[in-house]
Amino acid sequence: MSQKPALHWKGHGPLRKMPEPILIWGAGAIGGILGAFWARAGVPVQMVDIVAEHAEACTTNGLIIEGPVEQFTQVVPCVTPDQLSGTYARVVLAVKAQATPQAMGQLLPHLALDGFVLSAQNGLNERVIADRAGAERTMGAFVNYGADWIGPGRILFGNRGAVVLGEIDGSQTARTREMHALLQIFEPDAVLTQDIWAYLWGKLGYGAMLFATALTPDSMTTNFADPARGPALMGLAREVIRTAMAEGVDPRPFNGFEPAAFLPGASDMDALRSLADLAEFNSKTAKTHTGIYRDLAVRKRKTEVDPQVGAVAEIAAERGIPTPLLDRLVALIHDIEDGRREMSLETFHELTKVIQ
Repeated sequence: MSQKPALHWKGHGPLRKMPEPILIWGAGAIGGILGAFWARAGVPVQMVDIVAEHAEACTTNGLIIEGPVEQFTQVVPCVTPDQLSGTYARVVLAVKAQATPQAMGQLLPHLALDGFVLSAQNGLNERVIADRAGAERTMGAFVNYGADWIGPGRILFGNRGAVVLGEIDGSQTARTREMHALLQIFEPDAVLTQDIWAYLWGKLGYGAMLFATALTPDSMTTNFADPARGPALMGLAREVIRTAMAEGVDPRPFNGFEPAAFLPGASDMDALRSLADLAEFNSKTAKTHTGIYRDLAVRKRKTEVDPQVGAVAEIAAERGIPTPLLDRLVALIHDIEDGRREMSLETFHELTKVIQ
């Protein structure tokens, strides 16, 4: 697989010398890859993770990044939350969305007064961060690369994907330019935007469909390529995009997902074309299934369905927008989490029944 050359931090230009490490709170699939790439490039990094065995492996033998994109091992300092000391001006939050409130409570004592928290998560966690830390100390990011936490000290880097960041008020600042330069070490095509909410809402539209794929044991590509599943997938995206438009947001496209194809008035052919593009994009990754699938089938733990899908349904309800598919999707994921249903095609088509 062809690769772009790795970038290295020289301590000059847009990346000024940093007196303290970047703090990455959550060293899993997203945070761990960022930490490994930055540390390899010479950027000072301190990671935090709640899994003690993972923290020890990263610190001692090193974090193993494996898969078709790149393979390397990098020692990255990592501690558990109770072991962390000091304050940090730059914090990257990379925990599951449902863990955001607790993580914010733990990290706030370690956030410098003039520091900020960059959310590298799925959902609208910037709202939660801004509520806890203040909007002026909150920065948004959108990540769509494929990665999985395999076990202590091991992360699969399945495929590259869109990486975008920006201030939540749409301004361009020295700190976003600096973080953009840092993200380019990992992803040279990273984008600095003045409309981060457009990307976050776009990811929510795509994300709702990804949750639906986790209702079955099938791969993402199999789900997106199946014509029988198309109506339910399209309907989910349409409910999210309609809600985004009501919020005054015009979602942006990325990696095969075209929000305009799911706007009111757009044709089914446009939506089916976007689904085909998503099937093609996901066919090229070593990460065949979503992290949601792994939560349900492998790690046997709660998913992010409430702070992602449920949150959109709540916003829609406040604006009088019906979301029968999103509501049913949340209930079905809860059924699987609680052992009331199996992951199956039959479970998926419980969504289809909503629109028949």
